[in-house]
Amino acid sequence: MLNPFFLQGSQGEQGLVQDLINEQLRMYGIECHYIPRKLMTSRTIMKEVIESRFDQAFPLEAYLMNIDGYAGQGELLTKFGIRNVDEANFVISKERFEEAIAPFLAEQDEYELTRPKEGDLIFFPLGKRLFEIKFVEHEKPFYQLNQTYVYQLNCELFEYEDEVIDTDVSAIDQVVQTEGYFARLILSQVGSDATASTGVVFGAVNQIFVEDDGYGYVTAPTVSISTSPGTDATAVAIMTERSGIATGQSIDKILILNPGSGYTGIPTVSVNGSGIATAGITTLGAVGIVTITSGGSGYTTTPTVVFSGPGSGTTATGEAVMVGGTISAVRLSNAGAGYTAGQNVTVTIGAATTIGTGNYVFNETVSVGDVTARVKVWDASSNTLDINMLSAMEFPVGGKIVGQESGATYIIKSVSYDTPTDFPNDDLYQANQYNDNAEFESEADNLLDFSERNPFGTF
Repeated sequence: MLNPFFLQGSQGEQGLVQDLINEQLRMYGIECHYIPRKLMTSRTIMKEVIESRFDQAFPLEAYLMNIDGYAGQGELLTKFGIRNVDEANFVISKERFEEAIAPFLAEQDEYELTRPKEGDLIFFPLGKRLFEIKFVEHEKPFYQLNQTYVYQLNCELFEYEDEVIDTDVSAIDQVVQTEGYFARLILSQVGSDATASTGVVFGAVNQIFVEDDGYGYVTAPTVSISTSPGTDATAVAIMTERSGIATGQSIDKILILNPGSGYTGIPTVSVNGSGIATAGITTLGAVGIVTITSGGSGYTTTPTVVFSGPGSGTTATGEAVMVGGTISAVRLSNAGAGYTAGQNVTVTIGAATTIGTGNYVFNETVSVGDVTARVKVWDASSNTLDINMLSAMEFPVGGKIVGQESGATYIIKSVSYDTPTDFPNDDLYQANQYNDNAEFESEADNLLDFSERNPFGTF
């Protein structure tokens, strides 16, 4: 039985030691930030983290135990490029953590501990680096006066894996601004209008009538029109789902690509499968092939097409074909009749979408249809948007990209999936252009034969 006259550490003595340690950390420590990891999704059996988020940062003084540089193995040249495995050891006050940070963490259901947790991050401001806690030592010094007073955090340089880091502390968020795989989009504020031209032809097919739309088509059938002494007409079938038919498609309409010329009698229209169509011709002047002189840009919906009319007769009508925000062709639904030789027929294509407002917010989700990504860098002066965490490699030129938080909306002018070497709105990362990882990867492709089952050798 212990001697009751010797306390081996009273509560007052323990409090004094804790106060002295807190004061020393405030005097000789570094103003770091403690960043807890929030588990968004995980596998319940093995507790494997599938998706995590870092959106809180708590200022906390910490003493850096490394006096002559980072610990660990430093930069290593591996089979997959350069890997940095720097380590650092930080000492923080147990009392300060329990009073300033633990109460906030206790409100999070996924944070079960009241002490620092492995997997959380420490932001080291002097090196502008994030370190991940690998082990928390809570028994050094070893029970002085029957109490422990500090946590020693054994950390390793954080390896970014597309985690969401958005702490509202610019110094921290900028660290991951250029990390991970991302794409660069050049955006356009205002689309340009498409233009087209056409001429007048005689003895042309001016309309094709669908007599039987058929059914069960897997792909659009070939439409053949009998030959002409002049220029042969061509057409294409436009398909639709047929009501009451479980599988396959039927013909919705047949549009004219080239009305031809020189027909003296009604030509025969042949359609593969069960569809049946007939042609109508005109001996009067009709519009000829419509040539796209400029596809324009920024279209988000298919525009209308308007032809100037003849002095008397039938005005031609047509439909535009939109691909990736530009107009690739105009198909005729009716080539018209009554146009005169040499008449200047104008083709007016509807205006492109005028769009381009707002500023994207760091880490917000942006989307083009069902494809999503997160904003890394937005430079409004050059309309440059760097994104990462792409759900698919399908950001189409001409598509409308919308920020779900900011509401910013622009048209995609060009897409690059190569890692940029410049960051227009952040001079801090200009040094990234000296990173040689891409060159190492290219050289490795020439050294390793991935057609082999194991290009690294047999073990």
